Amino acid sequence: MMLVEETPVSDAALPVDALKEHLRMGTGFAGGDLQDGVMLSFLRAALAAIEARTGKALIVRSFLLSMEDWQNRASQRLPIAPVRSVTEVALVDVHGQARLVDPADYRLKPDAFDPALRPMRAALPAAPRGGSVELRFEAGYGEDFTAVPDDLKQAVMLLAAHYYEYRHETALSEGCMPFGVTSLISRYRPVRMGLNG
Repeated sequence: MMLVEETPVSDAALPVDALKEHLRMGTGFAGGDLQDGVMLSFLRAALAAIEARTGKALIVRSFLLSMEDWQNRASQRLPIAPVRSVTEVALVDVHGQARLVDPADYRLKPDAFDPALRPMRAALPAAPRGGSVELRFEAGYGEDFTAVPDDLKQAVMLLAAHYYEYRHETALSEGCMPFGVTSLISRYRPVRMGLNG
């Protein structure tokens, strides 16, 4: 199974000015935007880290899920939430030829933690022998940072500020996350039940 982000988060969707304010950086000086590139890189890093820990897409974008076969023909889990829509399901044969599945044959089961693709009949269509299944969908809370839940917004800001403050510290290379950030995101972390979770 492979998940690919097909549309990246745009620079305009990220709160560069809010991060500068959070860091109490001076304003009104000539060249006040010199740090914008640095701020964007830390915001992107923080966003990616929070999304990886929570299994949530914070800002809406398109994803492609490729797999050799369905996890279960009665219900295919989607690896990230919240899913807004499934835009395309294709069965790809061994020669790379794709056949689109009729949208009337499946439905999205929305869920904050465990969204899934479900069949409208008994089962999802069989994957081609030696081929694959490709599922395109849109996931995220909203088009820009203002639509993200407040606690996740705060977690991104705290983590981006942490990255900025410790940008020269090589001892942090093991991916530590400040306690304040982990406590803010704890309720969003996926809960896995049982061995097959």
